[in-house]
Amino acid sequence: MAQKSNFHFSIREYTPSDRLVLMSFFRDGIMEHVYPAFFKTMSHPDHIGIALSISMAGYVLGGSSYFQALLFGSAWAGLLYYCCHEIYEGYMMRWLCTDMADIQTSYLENPDNGFWVAEADVKGRTKVVGMLAVMGRRGMEEAERFDDLNGGLAAGDSEFFQDAGDGSHGEMFHMVVAFPWRRKNVGSLLMQKALDFCKEQGYTRLVLDVSSPQTAAISLCQKFGFVKTATHSNTHANRWFSKLARINVMRMEKCVSP
Repeated sequence: MAQKSNFHFSIREYTPSDRLVLMSFFRDGIMEHVYPAFFKTMSHPDHIGIALSISMAGYVLGGSSYFQALLFGSAWAGLLYYCCHEIYEGYMMRWLCTDMADIQTSYLENPDNGFWVAEADVKGRTKVVGMLAVMGRRGMEEAERFDDLNGGLAAGDSEFFQDAGDGSHGEMFHMVVAFPWRRKNVGSLLMQKALDFCKEQGYTRLVLDVSSPQTAAISLCQKFGFVKTATHSNTHANRWFSKLARINVMRMEKCVSP
């Protein structure tokens, strides 16, 4: 039986005093996906076969050397880990140099956007435990953005694409919940805040991109009725890294009633 939470959580708008703790959340929240992505990649049948073949080649070339077999196999595993690391580090650095470099200007000074933090009341003291951002998209921004995706493929219900022409939707970014505070409904509160914001702004949809190893985020989206409408392989890293790591990015969308 799940343990009942004794904490009270609330969602409020970002303030500059939150910056240091949120930067730490953001870095940790992105880079924690490296190991799950690596283990998922290594367990793929194709990569298992390649690892065994490379190890066997090392064994033969080393004159029946088990050490050489292990060395060759480890080199292959190291390459896959490097690819996974570069994908998530590249994503993190991209955002640290853009909107996260100045949250105040990027979000709070733009009425189409929003940035919030989740707080927990711990024995009468508040503690920041999560974060979330939404950017408003107008006009043809969505179509232009999808055209830029590397290898984009449509999937799912076509009603989302039919609705895209009015240019009224929100795009969610940077949902992170600190590890000790997960499974306490914080993610659901942040997601509901994003949906409420979209309704207030008159957006027709809420969309987000999530990488295939992020199973918890995918489950949360499905819980709220999001559907997968597209997949692509644009991870903002070298395209061969994405191919070797077998990481895809899924576009998840939900219609928002006015």
